[in-house]
Amino acid sequence: MAKKDERKVIDKILVFLGVITMLTLLAAGGVAWWASSFITNQVSGELTAQNIYFPAHGAAAFTALPASDQQAIGQYAGTQLSTGQQAKVYANNFIGVHLRELAGGKTYAEVSALAQQDPTNQKLQQQKATLFQGETLRAILLNAYAFGTMGEVARLTAIIAIVGGGIMFILVLLGLRHLASLI
Repeated sequence: MAKKDERKVIDKILVFLGVITMLTLLAAGGVAWWASSFITNQVSGELTAQNIYFPAHGAAAFTALPASDQQAIGQYAGTQLSTGQQAKVYANNFIGVHLRELAGGKTYAEVSALAQQDPTNQKLQQQKATLFQGETLRAILLNAYAFGTMGEVARLTAIIAIVGGGIMFILVLLGLRHLASLI
């Protein structure tokens, strides 16, 4: 087999592998883009349905917060919770603050253990119930944040895969051009 024929075979194999790689990257990019859109829409839809609003600037619920928490939620003050990032801020800088103040920084598990030791203590029973509800809501919001982050990662993955597929398309065209020059 002549050297030129060997080069044609190699070029054909490389072009074929380039086409497969390009199609794989574009398909992966499309799936990742769909996943990103699905996750983002789910998170937004579920959070919006809960009808949770950040306290407005100047509202008692806002001004009662420590300065660092006011600063964290200030950019969202008065707006409805609709994104994973907002859910994280609300969970940590609003609900979390109130939960820490409720029982001197004790968690639901700690207060629950104390309430079991003293079942007639109404204050502990109320703190236990409130901490359970607050920590549950906080956990749900932090899950929304986690899923929102996954949506962002999926969107970045989609962009990288689609750009990679575009680069492979250009390389395939260059490979076909080189292959044509050998004929």
